[in-house]
Amino acid sequence: MTDVLLFAMAMIWGINFVVVKYATHIFNPVAFTGLRVGTVAVFLVIFALSRGAPAKSGAAQTRVASRVRVNRSDVWRLLLLGVLGNGLYQLFFVHGVARTRAGNAALIVGAAQAFIALVARARGMERVKRMTLVGIGLSVLGVALVIVGSARPARGEVTLLGSVLVFFGVLSWTLYTILLQPYTKRIDVISLSAITMVGGAVPLLIASLPSIIATDWSAIGLGGWLALLYSSIISMGVAYMFWYRGLRVLGPTRTAVYSNLQPIIALLVAWAFLGEDPTIFQGVGAATIIAGVFLTRA
Repeated sequence: MTDVLLFAMAMIWGINFVVVKYATHIFNPVAFTGLRVGTVAVFLVIFALSRGAPAKSGAAQTRVASRVRVNRSDVWRLLLLGVLGNGLYQLFFVHGVARTRAGNAALIVGAAQAFIALVARARGMERVKRMTLVGIGLSVLGVALVIVGSARPARGEVTLLGSVLVFFGVLSWTLYTILLQPYTKRIDVISLSAITMVGGAVPLLIASLPSIIATDWSAIGLGGWLALLYSSIISMGVAYMFWYRGLRVLGPTRTAVYSNLQPIIALLVAWAFLGEDPTIFQGVGAATIIAGVFLTRA
């Protein structure tokens, strides 16, 4: 079941690159980021507070109760982690996607598994293998190729800054994933999602408030609202729950393997709906990144 949910997560996130690219043509990127994270934070908090306690008894009830208990120090740490993973990362991600091709962003994010594996091994969470190091090296090379290719405008598009911003987002997400993993062992997915999302939403809403106030709401249209709904509730609400479950059941590296599918999905959807013809640098970068992530799991 966990593998099925992670596959669905990869599909949702792969499509989301194109949705965000579309939305940033309608919304100011700063306003969209604040609205996106704020919307899903409200959704998750309401969902967490309204769900009923599971009807269990005996030892099973004790295990569930011990895993969902969140003390005050946990809340503060998770809020701070939320600033990193749902605040800083989302700023880098949305601003980056707005300034580069959706395919470039997807390829760079697709290499996140290699960085997660590297940090996990550096912290002693998982063993280091020679093929893993080779895979990490290939993935880093693939990201470099995509970023270098971004310096060569395609069809008049200047995409270097956007690709670099997405890369910084990947570094933020890597650190967030590693630091969050221990909490997934003893805190339920819904509580974890709600607290960390609030941690990201508060500073983002404060920072984006002027842009939100200046938004011309009459110009948004149905497409803009649907993009906001998909990119918040579906991509950051539903899919994040699948991600957290994977961290708890499979660990950070095996969960990150499913990010391999995101670039392929995003490239196909961007080609079909945005007219982004694949470039040579994207092709070589994609092959290098995918080879790297598979070697990372060899």
